Amino acid sequence: MLPKDMSYNMTSHLSELPIYQKAMDIIVLSRSISSYINQDLSYLHPDGREDEHIYFSGDIIQQSESLAPEIEKAQAERCSEKKNMHLASLERLTQRLHLNCNRLEHCNSNGRDYLPVLRNELRKFRKLKRHWMLTL
Repeated sequence: MLPKDMSYNMTSHLSELPIYQKAMDIIVLSRSISSYINQDLSYLHPDGREDEHIYFSGDIIQQSESLAPEIEKAQAERCSEKKNMHLASLERLTQRLHLNCNRLEHCNSNGRDYLPVLRNELRKFRKLKRHWMLTL
């Protein structure tokens, strides 16, 4: 996991893009949710097993942190074929984030109450992505 104070290298034009700003919001939100859920799920079951949902909470961090770099790559890419590759990657990441939100809703944690907020931010991200794609 990346340190919380890690600053992303962003040029001035990227920081002004609404999709990039939304990606950064999703990173912060997924870290907060994962931290909350991990506290509840870090304990072992009486038989010594880990809670399987703890891995999904790490997945939402990893996937959300991959959004901004893919936006940067797509924005900088000149070749349309490679640009489309980064756009497809963004779509896969948002689908996986949504799927992991669904999985985490079944965990035994109060943190799951915040997952609809993340899902709502993902819907906003998808709308921004559709608009942004038209500008590329």
